[in-house]
Amino acid sequence: MQAAPATLPQLLPQTQAFIDRAPTMLIGDAWVHAASGATLPVYNPATGAHLADVPKSGTEDVNRAVQAARRAFDDSAWSHMRPRERQNLLWRFADLIERDAQMLAELECLNNGKSAVVARVMDVQLGIDFLRYMAGFATKIEGSTVEVSAPLMPDAHLHGFTRREAVGVVGAIVAWNFPLLLACWKLGPALATGCTVVLKPADETPLSALKLAELALEAGYPPGVFNVVTGTGAEAGAALSHHPDVDKLTFTGSTEVGKLIGKAAMESMTRITLELGGKSPTIVLDDADPVAAAQGAATAIFFNQGQVCCAGSRLYVQRKHFDNVVGDIASIASGMKLGNGLDPATEMGPLISLKQQQRVHGYIERGRAAGAQIACGGEQFGPGYFVKPTVIVDVEQKSPLVQEEIFGPVLVAIPFDTIDDALRLANDTRYGLGASIWTNNLSAAHRMIPRIRSGSVWVNCHSALDPALPFGGYRMSGMGREMGAAAIEHYTEIKSVLMNV
Repeated sequence: MQAAPATLPQLLPQTQAFIDRAPTMLIGDAWVHAASGATLPVYNPATGAHLADVPKSGTEDVNRAVQAARRAFDDSAWSHMRPRERQNLLWRFADLIERDAQMLAELECLNNGKSAVVARVMDVQLGIDFLRYMAGFATKIEGSTVEVSAPLMPDAHLHGFTRREAVGVVGAIVAWNFPLLLACWKLGPALATGCTVVLKPADETPLSALKLAELALEAGYPPGVFNVVTGTGAEAGAALSHHPDVDKLTFTGSTEVGKLIGKAAMESMTRITLELGGKSPTIVLDDADPVAAAQGAATAIFFNQGQVCCAGSRLYVQRKHFDNVVGDIASIASGMKLGNGLDPATEMGPLISLKQQQRVHGYIERGRAAGAQIACGGEQFGPGYFVKPTVIVDVEQKSPLVQEEIFGPVLVAIPFDTIDDALRLANDTRYGLGASIWTNNLSAAHRMIPRIRSGSVWVNCHSALDPALPFGGYRMSGMGREMGAAAIEHYTEIKSVLMNV
């Protein structure tokens, strides 16, 4: 493993200009400072150096943003816009993101630490694809006619039907691991259905959200349809979660914060969807190709530095192949190049912050102290917030390393004997977001899929997302779904109409 070279590719001039601009955020059609004048520093995880400042919003700023969103929903041209026009605006929005894709990838790299190359082909491209997919739903939101009986009105001529209507003002709070992509997941269905949005990006990663807001104005969205408030979760996030004039909250982040947001939403009976944490199992059966399974399992945990809610952080390998698969993963991990994400050769960047680096390394040390064996990795280093990709064996199923979400490049590996054993171990967690099965036995896969308690199951792949497939979790991994047609239901209310004609 090596650090990034001293000479890195030059940023686009527009990327540097965006970082250097005055710290403002979008409310209505105005770029404004926080009412208090306070700012929040943003850091580059690859170096630990100060990167930029953004407004540190408080309750007053959130109130202004929600009021702008409410006016746009109730009174502006947006409320009268026809489905085809909403569809075309989303296409225009996606086209502008595609035009500025390299700039957005650089912002994600600088602000989050991930590879700029990966951000361009994955984060930005999936965001574009998702917005274009959702644009089509703007013209396909529909109700149904219903044959009604109404026994208390025997002589009436009745006509019954349902219609779907935009839920209203959406408060969207997103995590720092995929800042742009998660924002697109919220914006797509909200804008397709005719909602308005107040987006609160993560404290650590606000830059791409601010660029999205700039592009939304350029696309032609009316003032107040899309607003961005930056700041801390404790202030801006809490104010948005408790706001009585927000009709729907959508949150992606930790289970602990999701619980707090869920409780706040219930005070006003605000509609809510939560995409939360995970501790996803990767299950390798003895008929699988062990080399392919090892490569897949390595990608499942080490992609995005392990900072993925559905990362394959628990590896269960049938005993026949356990040593070989673990050895191959350790070899892959040991050969990965760590460094600055601006370097095209970098295979793994830093974690998001010093706090996260210390948290992840703390789990490794807890495992070591409890007698677990570190097959590879286990060290942290700087400058920046790096943790080497780590594989841990000889760990008990009840260990915190197995049961708790670490959210870093740390894999725990445990052997199993029978498929029933694998299923028992896979379901032995409070989470249920994703799981993967590695096998050449299609019959075995089909028998296992219904018995795995998770919102997604992948076979011979992991974390493979598509705009057409709903994504979300069971149990402590959240409620509701992102993506797919299912997302439209969460951004609309269904209204029943009965006419006596």
